[in-house]
Amino acid sequence: MDDAFGSEIDYAMLVKLYGEPTGKKEERRYSSGECCGTIKGTVCGNPDERHISTSYVERQNLTMRMGMRRFTRLTNGFSKKVENLAFAVPLHNFGRVHKTLRVTPAMEAAISDHVWTLEEIAQLSD
Repeated sequence: MDDAFGSEIDYAMLVKLYGEPTGKKEERRYSSGECCGTIKGTVCGNPDERHISTSYVERQNLTMRMGMRRFTRLTNGFSKKVENLAFAVPLHNFGRVHKTLRVTPAMEAAISDHVWTLEEIAQLSD
């Protein structure tokens, strides 16, 4: 965190505690255990306790998995090489407008000020 943002960031961690899943043995194979508690902790800075949540990152992960099949195992689009994955991520973050935000993820994060064209993204590989 310090290398990327220095001391100018408020960063916290939420750890979910899971217990044994309930239900039939067949149903438990692919389901996670039941969440029986959480632990919130500050990593650096002074984060607002009300905003310590996994909802934002879980939603972003789902959006990326659904929008880019490279993140989903057991599909023929899965990236076996990290280089291929590295070339695919900018397409999602810089070139695809998020339906709810109405801007790209990079624009929402104030990294970019416009929707990038494929030509602009391809120039990143040079």
